[in-house]
Amino acid sequence: MKTLRKSALCIAMGVCLSSLAPFALAAANDGSLVGRLVAGGGEGVAGAQVTVRNVETGLTRSVRAGADGEYRFPFLPIGTYVLEATKDGFQATKANDVRVSLGNATSVNLTLAAATTLEAVEVVGSAAATIVDVTSTESATNLTKTELDRLPVERSAQAVALLAPGVTTGAFGGVSFGGSSVAENTVYINGLNVTDFYRRIGFSSVPFSFFKEFQVKTGGYSVEFGRTTGGVINAVTNSGSNEFKFGSELIWEPSFLQTDGKDKYNPDGSKVSYQYDEYDRTNLNVYASGPIVPDKLFFYVMYEARDYKDITVTNDEGQQFRAKSPDDFWGAKFDWQITDGHLLEFLAFSDKNSSVRNDYVFDGDTGQRGAFSNRRYTDSGGTNYALTYTGYLSDTFSMKLLAGGNERDRVQKSLNDIDCSRIRDRRSGGGDVGCTTSGLIEEGKDDRKAYRLDFEWSLTDHLLRFGLDREQNTSDNVSFYPGPDRLLYEIFTTSPGATLANGGVVPAGVTAYVRGRQQEVSGTFETLNTAYYLEDNWSITPTVTLNLGVRLEGFDNKNGEGDTYIKMDDMLAPRIGFSWDVNGDGRTKLFANAGRYFLPVSNIINVKQAGAFLDRRTFWAFNGFTPFTYNGQTYQNIVFGPQIGPVDDSQGDGTVGDLRGEVDKDMDPVYQDEFILGFQSMFDEHWGWGVRGIHRKLHNAIDDMELTSNGILCDGEPGSIGYVMGNPGRDVTVYTDTNCDGVNDGYVTIDTSRAGWAMYDDDGNYIGERGYTQPKRTYKALEFTLDRAWDGKWSANASYTLSYSRGNAEGPVNTDTGFSDTGRTEHFDDPYVDLNAEGPLPNDHRHQIKLRGAYALNDNWRLGGTLTALSGAPISGLGVGNPYDGTNYHSFYICVSNCTADNPSERVYRLSPRGSYGRLPWRYDVGASLTYARSFGEADLSVTLAVYNLFNSTRVLSVDQDLQTDIGDELNPTFRYGTDYQTPRYAQLKVKVDF
Repeated sequence: MKTLRKSALCIAMGVCLSSLAPFALAAANDGSLVGRLVAGGGEGVAGAQVTVRNVETGLTRSVRAGADGEYRFPFLPIGTYVLEATKDGFQATKANDVRVSLGNATSVNLTLAAATTLEAVEVVGSAAATIVDVTSTESATNLTKTELDRLPVERSAQAVALLAPGVTTGAFGGVSFGGSSVAENTVYINGLNVTDFYRRIGFSSVPFSFFKEFQVKTGGYSVEFGRTTGGVINAVTNSGSNEFKFGSELIWEPSFLQTDGKDKYNPDGSKVSYQYDEYDRTNLNVYASGPIVPDKLFFYVMYEARDYKDITVTNDEGQQFRAKSPDDFWGAKFDWQITDGHLLEFLAFSDKNSSVRNDYVFDGDTGQRGAFSNRRYTDSGGTNYALTYTGYLSDTFSMKLLAGGNERDRVQKSLNDIDCSRIRDRRSGGGDVGCTTSGLIEEGKDDRKAYRLDFEWSLTDHLLRFGLDREQNTSDNVSFYPGPDRLLYEIFTTSPGATLANGGVVPAGVTAYVRGRQQEVSGTFETLNTAYYLEDNWSITPTVTLNLGVRLEGFDNKNGEGDTYIKMDDMLAPRIGFSWDVNGDGRTKLFANAGRYFLPVSNIINVKQAGAFLDRRTFWAFNGFTPFTYNGQTYQNIVFGPQIGPVDDSQGDGTVGDLRGEVDKDMDPVYQDEFILGFQSMFDEHWGWGVRGIHRKLHNAIDDMELTSNGILCDGEPGSIGYVMGNPGRDVTVYTDTNCDGVNDGYVTIDTSRAGWAMYDDDGNYIGERGYTQPKRTYKALEFTLDRAWDGKWSANASYTLSYSRGNAEGPVNTDTGFSDTGRTEHFDDPYVDLNAEGPLPNDHRHQIKLRGAYALNDNWRLGGTLTALSGAPISGLGVGNPYDGTNYHSFYICVSNCTADNPSERVYRLSPRGSYGRLPWRYDVGASLTYARSFGEADLSVTLAVYNLFNSTRVLSVDQDLQTDIGDELNPTFRYGTDYQTPRYAQLKVKVDF
């Protein structure tokens, strides 16, 4: 009966919102409008003219309905449209307020009434939003800026992503999609990939007010998206229209609206200081938009002035850091509707940021700042741009071309690093004695050139989508030791007559020497990522859609001299899905999809392994120290004696070495398979619900692993290879010494699941080999969602996710040990790091509950609220040794007796299973907002006070998971001590005026 009533209403109104049209797909930075024209009896109306007009820009397009009355408008800019259908013999029919959203297709079926002898009457209907898109097989959450303004949501794209089911806060400032690590996601703005390709953590950012709409893809995305095994954040920015607008917005997070941080105390009574931490943030933006030529050329520009000050004190209250980030933002968007069939848009913005941090001595007893000790500089961000052409070449064939790029600075250095060389006394009881303790200083710039070409061809029962996606990602990089001469000075004990590493002989009377080491890696490192895709969306019946797609990927990583050293191509990523409109009324769907997703090799691998490597060492006699004063502190300088022996650069002469012995010749890519089965339905015009089952399995890893055996015995022992980039637990083919003459001369293939690590007994005799465990990660989840669309009075959304993330490898970064060099984790530094290491992974949050909603008290006052309740991550107790040899890396084994024995076989270990030390506590975060909005003539005023962590929850977010830090009988006394806690309650005031 409900279906009949709805159908009758559709016929009476002349408009039916449904998804009975065969294809409902859209590209990355726009949407589509699809549907069917039917006569009063339900038969299709062929040949009718269907016209769509954007109410803001006047963009108008017309197509002829197909043989069964179907029509399609691809590549439409998001916004509100008027849809009209006309044909001789029928009354003209119009639908107003048709909303085209990002990455989706809005489906509108129109019913044309037969013309009468009376004057033709135009039947007008108003199209309301539907919650269910019955032809889509994607798992995505769409949120407009208008919807987000009703909620207390932190002003970032990541905060928006966290509203989606299955997305959680991860390590290193990132977010985790479906159990993946934070280094596996991709972010698009207006179709341009803005993801950091150096580490794949972070992305180019714009002010929240610059955005117009977000789409968070958590699974099942179609073949135009790739290079991710996590999720996709897809966003578009504001654009100009025929109406001239301007305004300003002030966002203020003052320190006096922050709850003072409370010091934390560990079980041993030691304090973790928070009481002196505070910040103050002020952002003021102004914007203007409108027509340059009405109905043709539009602009939108924004400038944002920023002021951010941050004060933090170290846990021991011995130092205070005062940081400031003053850089401003500018952004612009231009849209040219050359004709109704040809569009051109240009986006440019700068998120360049330079921050300065001053370090001071601090007295925790008095709360007083002392002497200045250092100044640190950090440069990040840069310019971003994209030029996009859209061509509607015929009623059934359209194309989109994007060319763009972005650049990001990557510089961290300090005043002390410029002025001071690092001096380390490596003799017993020594340490750092100079005025800097920094390691290698790195300066880099990353530059992406991106090109996309997308086509769409609509046939009778098929929609073909195909295109190519190419990126040229270049990192200019140099790393070096601090100090004016870029040397690290280290002091070692020696004796007269001893021969040093450079062949020099220690003179008489010398008992210590200084080694000055210049270690530098430099070069321009390029990676080419290329993909071709083809997808057929087949309307098998009016209610069943089959999605068949394939993406062909290729990754080409080059060394510092421009030569390929890691290349993987012909990677086939099939995607298949179906959607069934169960009742044929556009209100209920059953859907499923299966797909494969590949992850590229980040540029940090090129830089760390394939650059021009210089390792120059000079030796001097050590003649003691002389004190000197720097920033009010007393340090030591070296008194040099005569140089001993020649300068030695045999370890690296400043050129790119032979990488054939360091990289697997036949490396396989990292990929993940995903399977989703879901159901969605509408209770009525506003309420909808859904359930989704997800299974993800990560296959393979690319990481550095040490191979101490090449399988070739020379005098009864195998030759050693060293660290190799390859696939742990699989075959590795490397160039090595095959005839025992000490020179690499041929390739060998090693099955690293069984071999590659030489084993020795207590007497040093070779006794065989051990291999590596293959990486494993499996994510299983069940998601429930309930959604109530905004009706001018209130809206609500609720989700619950039950998930399990298990395996022995988190992904290309490692939360367990805090290692963020993507693809160079400690997972495979030896075979024991992941031996018997399977269990719940760091991003395993068993239960996730998310609520959000808004309520209009009256025409002027509105309330908003959010709640996130997240069960805690697992706690592991990491060791450093293993029961098989004397190596000393992270492992899941703890030495329990005879730990100081010289013979490794006498030491006794026990397995410390992953996640066996309980879980972190549940995390609760409640946000609330109150908004006052009112119009004063031509001005619209909006004032919002948002409070985050309303109840000032201070739950621990991470703990020390090192149970044993050395092979010894003693356990780490700080095991399970808190290392990070929830941010105390804070508030944000937003005042916005639009004209």
